Amino acid sequence: MKLHLLPVRTAGAAENMACDFLLLQRYPDADIARFRHYEWRGPAFTFGYSQKLDVVRAAIEGTGPNSIAGGGHPEAGTYDLCRRPTGGGIVDHRQDWTYALVIPRGHALEAERASASYRAVHACIAEALQIQGVEAKLQPTVEAGGAPEGICFQRAEGHDVVHAGTGEKIAGAAQKRNKRGMLFQGSLWRPAAGPGVDWERFGEDFSGALAAALGAAAERAPWPEFNEDEVSGLAEKYASPEWMENR
Repeated sequence: MKLHLLPVRTAGAAENMACDFLLLQRYPDADIARFRHYEWRGPAFTFGYSQKLDVVRAAIEGTGPNSIAGGGHPEAGTYDLCRRPTGGGIVDHRQDWTYALVIPRGHALEAERASASYRAVHACIAEALQIQGVEAKLQPTVEAGGAPEGICFQRAEGHDVVHAGTGEKIAGAAQKRNKRGMLFQGSLWRPAAGPGVDWERFGEDFSGALAAALGAAAERAPWPEFNEDEVSGLAEKYASPEWMENR
């Protein structure tokens, strides 16, 4: 198996979500896993597929220093917002390092339970951070609660990556499985990892650890030639009131 490392792209929230989903649905080779780190055109939040939009907006726009991961809150209308095709809680992307991993159907890790694949990917993150001296570790398993409603980085769940010294949550993720394979959307909160992290080196070490975990050979690959109409059409869907309100 190969792990294709795709180029970094910058886009709005709906387009980023559309590209992630198309990497699962339209990638030409079922024997290749694919990984990308991407960036955001402006301030952005995403939220889990099963969450209620009004609850999400209230959490993001709520007052008080703990309303978002970095303290303070954005003014209404000054951020991009999109529902993800995966689950999980609200993710603040303003100071994060975002990535997506797609594993094709039939791979041993794709066939594992969600908790096992979550732990395996986050172990790769912890390993890559430890190389740079960050005291990263996995949060012990905790009793499952209800659907997450708050901001992702405010509370660590089982197998999240946390800082052993401060207890802050560094990384969380969400997954989606279908007949094509598994989409893993993840995010690291840079401030929690500390100011000394070389994020370019982290990306290299993380992708290398992923390749080893998958038993794959990592290689850089060009961005896939998706049908532009399909990309724009799916981005429009993800930006629509129907998708945002999950009607």
